[in-house]
Amino acid sequence: MKHFTKLAAAAALGTVMGTAAIAESLYLPNLAYRTGPFAATGIPLMNGQADYMTLLNQRDGGIGGVPIDFEECETGYSTEKGVECYEKTKGKAIVTQPWSTGITLQVLPKANVDEIPILASGYGFSPMADGKVFQWAFNMPAGYWDAADMIIQYLESEGSLDGKKIAFLHLDHPFGKEPLPVLQMHSESKGFELLPIPVGLKEMQNQSAQWLQIRRERPDYVVMWGWGAMNAGAITEAVKTKFPMDNMLGVWWAGHDADLRLVGEEGKGYKSISWSFPNPDAPLMQEIKETVFDAGLSQSNEQEMQGVFYGRGLVMSMILSEAIRGAQEHFGEANIDATQLRWGLENINLTEERIAELGMDGMVPPFSTSCANHTGHSGGWMLEWDGSKFVKASDLLTANVEGYADLIASAAADYATANAPWAMNEECSATN
Repeated sequence: MKHFTKLAAAAALGTVMGTAAIAESLYLPNLAYRTGPFAATGIPLMNGQADYMTLLNQRDGGIGGVPIDFEECETGYSTEKGVECYEKTKGKAIVTQPWSTGITLQVLPKANVDEIPILASGYGFSPMADGKVFQWAFNMPAGYWDAADMIIQYLESEGSLDGKKIAFLHLDHPFGKEPLPVLQMHSESKGFELLPIPVGLKEMQNQSAQWLQIRRERPDYVVMWGWGAMNAGAITEAVKTKFPMDNMLGVWWAGHDADLRLVGEEGKGYKSISWSFPNPDAPLMQEIKETVFDAGLSQSNEQEMQGVFYGRGLVMSMILSEAIRGAQEHFGEANIDATQLRWGLENINLTEERIAELGMDGMVPPFSTSCANHTGHSGGWMLEWDGSKFVKASDLLTANVEGYADLIASAAADYATANAPWAMNEECSATN
């Protein structure tokens, strides 16, 4: 099995560093939400993340011979509770995973002072791509501005958008507003009308007013930036109002199998951009089943483990573990600190070959990071609901980052100015 190679590497790493260097544990807190209005989507993601770390502990003794302490601090997706969790865990954490754009925005200035890396895989503040300004923040493998760009690319591949109308159905929350700069940029350059339609936190399950507006406006497409109960509410309303599902697309957090199972065949044609894909036949999945699930160490179930979100959770923890492993090897230490982990996160090189070695064939596109590039911009696939599951509906799409590079730079500079004094990585240039 492929994991023998990894075990040998871990053993070699332990030999190089010596047993005296082995730490008691790597403390990797996760600001989770298994309760509240977003629990249905949070749970499979948290289960995937936790199961990957459990696999490493059970199979490899952790990472580089160091056991993983993957503690969850429950936030219920509340920004206030998220900040409390950050403050509670930061004393010994070498990373923080905020799990909400709202929480990320609140802890961003704190982490820059505390010098703790933020890992916000596929979420958070899009200008965090600028590693020189946001030296402690990472949103790899792709950000929200990448998602918006790829969605517009996909729609344009079906025909000119000039004169078309796109309804932007979004959660009225920092997360829902994130893609607006790129969508507005494309609206101006490609000649389509962008119609923002916000959904309040209290309206997620009853969107009759929003869908009345959609019926009245008759948009050519609906792009959904939803999360949690909002997604199920929107998809149910779309089916009820007979909106053509082929013309409804979502961000990667709006592509949850359970939401589409509520409407089954009637949801056929709905699409979601995604930087991850569930591959039940990947070798990793068999190892998870044998080592974690069959041993009673998982909170998941067989149906959930086949889904997009569980697989995405696995990818997230893999990214973090690869950064840790890279830092251990680079510094020759098992007991890495937050600064060393930052180096690891800045030097991810996830090639097709490495993905295969990890047993995750086809589950995530290749990408790399640097001190200047904290997003990786991996690209993604357009997934489509076929009536019972999500399937790939496109080849790998890649965002045209150059098209909004100036937006990233200006937004990052504005943030640093507004939050002065702001510590930047002066040793990092735009090319490294």
